[in-house]
Amino acid sequence: MKRWFVVYTHAGNETMAEGQLTRQNFITYLPKYKKIRRHGPRTIKITAPLFPRYIFIELDLDVQRWRAVNSTYGVHHIVCMGDRPGALPNHVIPEIKQREANDGHVSLTYRERFNKGEVVQITGGPLADQVGMFECTDDDQRNVVLLNLLGREVPVCVSSEVLRAYV
Repeated sequence: MKRWFVVYTHAGNETMAEGQLTRQNFITYLPKYKKIRRHGPRTIKITAPLFPRYIFIELDLDVQRWRAVNSTYGVHHIVCMGDRPGALPNHVIPEIKQREANDGHVSLTYRERFNKGEVVQITGGPLADQVGMFECTDDDQRNVVLLNLLGREVPVCVSSEVLRAYV
């Protein structure tokens, strides 16, 4: 019976390992997402693996030569439980594939802790005890808070650990 397994790759070699395994007639899956990378003031979107250094492979352990995976270029090893590869639960891969958009990238949705306009207090760092309005969460999952500083509203980025609802 075919099941999905996890392959651990060498750093940065997920795509190469996937290609090499595909050439050996293995069915693989490398989920990717759009990542925002900052270069100074510029931001660019790049495609990156959803799970760095990991790809998924569909195998029938009773029929296929799964040990060949370990000697594939770009592969470090197949993840095992004891002396045999450990299968993923059946629902994992379909759930990841279900989140894919039309362009093939997995859609990552983040739930914000606060609603826009909610009053929040910063509890640590140089701006401790400041009260402001929650604006949004940026691409690096930092919270943007509008603080009234020097007579105007200034956007400030703070981590979730130092932010709480103001009471």
